[in-house]
Amino acid sequence: MRLYKDGAFVDDPWHSLPEGEQPGQGPNTGPTVMSLKQWSALGAEGRRGSNAPVGVKLDAGEMVDAILPDLDRLSLVALSFPKFGDGRAFSKASILRGQHGFKGEIRAVGDVLWDQLQLMRRCGFDAFLIEDGPTLRALEGGKAPVMTDFYQPGHGGSEQPADPRRPWAWRSAG
Repeated sequence: MRLYKDGAFVDDPWHSLPEGEQPGQGPNTGPTVMSLKQWSALGAEGRRGSNAPVGVKLDAGEMVDAILPDLDRLSLVALSFPKFGDGRAFSKASILRGQHGFKGEIRAVGDVLWDQLQLMRRCGFDAFLIEDGPTLRALEGGKAPVMTDFYQPGHGGSEQPADPRRPWAWRSAG
């Protein structure tokens, strides 16, 4: 698995919290990603007790609503793609960025594939934990997915209206 962010592979400073361990315990004391179950088990007092960056991973069936009260405390939300045809995480990312203004990292994990990367970016993802061999090879080879015209604005920040007479048409600014 490799982390792809801002157009390049980068070292991942985050570690996953093992089951039964509390944040800040054990050998890993840096930025921590925990499951929604672990996050919920901390309770309100425990969630506010650490100064280390904290993230929550939402699995496919878990709702964004569960973390909304603490969104300002989270530095990262990891959204799971359990298989190619499961697109629930697209909606979750769009809700986090568009409706709730989440400014932290939204990370795609699981079955992250080449042909979805640009669409994930447009929904609000800004980091991708990639394990798919063909996707890794394409990105390592310098290839980038390219679409230039869209029917709606995205949350990626690099788009502009294509034509003022057609408000539904958007074009990549790059």
